[in-house]
Amino acid sequence: GLTSLIYNYISCLILRKVVQIMSDDLKKRVEKSLDTIRPALMADGGNVELVAVKDGIVKVRLQGACGTCPSALMTLKHGIEVRVKEDVPEIQEVEAV
Repeated sequence: GLTSLIYNYISCLILRKVVQIMSDDLKKRVEKSLDTIRPALMADGGNVELVAVKDGIVKVRLQGACGTCPSALMTLKHGIEVRVKEDVPEIQEVEAV
């Protein structure tokens, strides 16, 4: 009846909020990990911007010198991705967009 419908609706709202909080926490943890890498990137005239975190995939935008550097893919996969995956084990991959 109506009570069951209301209960299901409230349960859905609570679940959506929990998922949102978990997602926000994951983004904060990824951003904190990126913050540890930024000084090295900035020293070479570059930076990295967090674009999105979804389904274990982090999307970043390489900026400044990093955006045009021939070593950008190496920096992304062997620097940024390794660090982020160490700091945030839920992450499976880091991609440039």
